[in-house]
Amino acid sequence: MEFSEALVAQQQVVRLQALLEASRQLHSTIELEEVVRIALQIVVRELEVSGAFFTSFPHTYGEVPQSARDDSGNLENVLLPSLRFPLCNKNGETFTELVVLLPFDRRLDLDETDFLESLSVQAAVAIENARFHQRALQWQRVESDLAAARLVQLSLIPQTMPAVPGYGLAARSVTCYEVGGDYLDFVEMPSGEIIIVVGDVAGKGLASALVGTSFRSAFRAMVHAGLSLLEVASRMNLLHYGEGSESRRRYVTAMLLRFNPSTHELEVINAGHNPAFLVSADGSLQKLAASGTPIGILPFSSYVPEVFLLGPGSRLLVYTDGMTEVFCGEDEFGETRLLETFRNCREKTAERALESIWRSLEEFSVGNDQTDDMTALVLFRDA
Repeated sequence: MEFSEALVAQQQVVRLQALLEASRQLHSTIELEEVVRIALQIVVRELEVSGAFFTSFPHTYGEVPQSARDDSGNLENVLLPSLRFPLCNKNGETFTELVVLLPFDRRLDLDETDFLESLSVQAAVAIENARFHQRALQWQRVESDLAAARLVQLSLIPQTMPAVPGYGLAARSVTCYEVGGDYLDFVEMPSGEIIIVVGDVAGKGLASALVGTSFRSAFRAMVHAGLSLLEVASRMNLLHYGEGSESRRRYVTAMLLRFNPSTHELEVINAGHNPAFLVSADGSLQKLAASGTPIGILPFSSYVPEVFLLGPGSRLLVYTDGMTEVFCGEDEFGETRLLETFRNCREKTAERALESIWRSLEEFSVGNDQTDDMTALVLFRDA
């Protein structure tokens, strides 16, 4: 009896050592395929069973001889006796099962069953760690791609403002996420005119940024082809609408401007965009309201160009709705506050006026996170 008890104790020690060694091997890597392979290899070699596999992973990882498969190589219809051991995540939810295939004349004793149950617990932890590592690597790749996309998008924003005697021009664009759907551009024409666009693609993030990049290419091509502002707006609308339902969901509100410094004329088409503010030297206001629908939302839209004269001391603010949708709790900054901030601004240059507006937004939001892309353009004529 004493010899028998000693033998049992010795077997238990051996099994425990085997389990410790199995645990060491399982946690020696964070590569998912390797963890799965090691776990199955341990089961087959330690217990001398016919084979083993996990239900949630390709059976190519399984330690199963070809003779144990059916005619098509499938494991689901094999006739060998089997035992299943669930693997659970930290919430206690089963995410896969360890299936152990036994020879017809083989049964597992209690120690072997305990070993497999303990091994399943260790394998579950190792697989979850490997999965977390995989997700971390995937997220690093996504972050790297987004960082690169952000640099590309920033490079497409005009790096310097056109120098116009007698005028000051400043612009700023800040995205809510890594990349955004706001669009700002200038095209200087041989005639001395400057074509300006401030646009806002519906939505935020990468999808809107892709639409904005496509919009930029088409816009610049049409401007360099010598089309009028009305032709640009109309053709852009038809082109955007024709790109399909997903593109229509990402419609673009846009303010198109043709600025002639020699005549001080400003031709404007507002395609469903926020009204711009044109404040004269005496403080009187003109709102440059929308004359048509956003670009790409309907197949045809009748845009109406308007021409304004920029008198001495006049100031123009064009912006996207992210500038008004800044919140302090439930209170929105809004169009009225933005207008009064711009109208009461005493800064003498466009750059400082823009800085003053941004400072007012930051003070109002009390450091709350930005919830939308924000873009603004300021044009001053010297008094």
